[in-house]
Amino acid sequence: MRGTTVSPGAPCLTPREGEPPLHRLELSLPDAVPFAAGTFDTIGPLSRADFPHRHTFYEIVHVTAGTGAHVVDLAHRRLRPPQLEVILPGRIHHWEDADGLDGAVALFTEEFLLDHPGDREILRRLADRSATTLDGAAHATVGALMAELGEEYRRRPPGHETVLRSLLHVLLIRAGRLAGADVPASAPGRPAALAERFARLIAPPGPGAWSVRECAGRLGVTTGYLTEAVRTATGRTPGPLLREARVAEAQRLLARTELSVHQVAARAGFGDPAYFCRFFRRETGTTPGDFRKHHDARARSIEGPRGAA
Repeated sequence: MRGTTVSPGAPCLTPREGEPPLHRLELSLPDAVPFAAGTFDTIGPLSRADFPHRHTFYEIVHVTAGTGAHVVDLAHRRLRPPQLEVILPGRIHHWEDADGLDGAVALFTEEFLLDHPGDREILRRLADRSATTLDGAAHATVGALMAELGEEYRRRPPGHETVLRSLLHVLLIRAGRLAGADVPASAPGRPAALAERFARLIAPPGPGAWSVRECAGRLGVTTGYLTEAVRTATGRTPGPLLREARVAEAQRLLARTELSVHQVAARAGFGDPAYFCRFFRRETGTTPGDFRKHHDARARSIEGPRGAA
């Protein structure tokens, strides 16, 4: 992924007018590891951001104290520390009415998972669940690993990159067990790898107007081969997954921004707003306008000055 890291102090990105800010991971040196870990305080004020925004990176949060809520896409999760949360790149999230929020945070880009590509699936499964509330033993286990990640990142001794990748892998395996999110077995082979690339291609902010044929072209395969690979790996075909991705992005924008329905249609890849409304109603059972009324939590937050990083 390009553009996921920037030097400290670089402004966040707002892809298009009216959309939430897009935050990138700051690196102190051009050749630094695309990873950061520490407490909410050491990571900085954006770790407690109370305005909707997206990341170009993954975020793992071990919340040890605080009240309020964490809002991720359409989910409104009351804080019940100690708990563990995962935010995927492209998801829209913010902390709402948070007071006394504390804990540890780990941030890393797609490139950082190269040694353990299966970790992406664990991250997705954890992110799609509600926050994982931790009992005493689990809290201690997660806390120790997060602290070790933070210390290794802070000190950066020789070989720290390897240690950070290994510690992160252990954290994800154990977090998956604690959350009851089955850890996927290794699935080597081109179909599984292609299905993973397809999942990343249609991840938030979504595929826009791409068809399955266009996705296959971008991945360098035929439509038939992509269909068989995705079916083999997931039990589903690309078409429904692509429709779900477009609906999910439209829902995010309707609920969390001030964009008009026509603008949301364009962002979701529909040139004809009327067709978008029919598509949305067919897929969700409600119109975009009614959906927005029911989920009206649009933030005062996406104005430029609040979004500066």
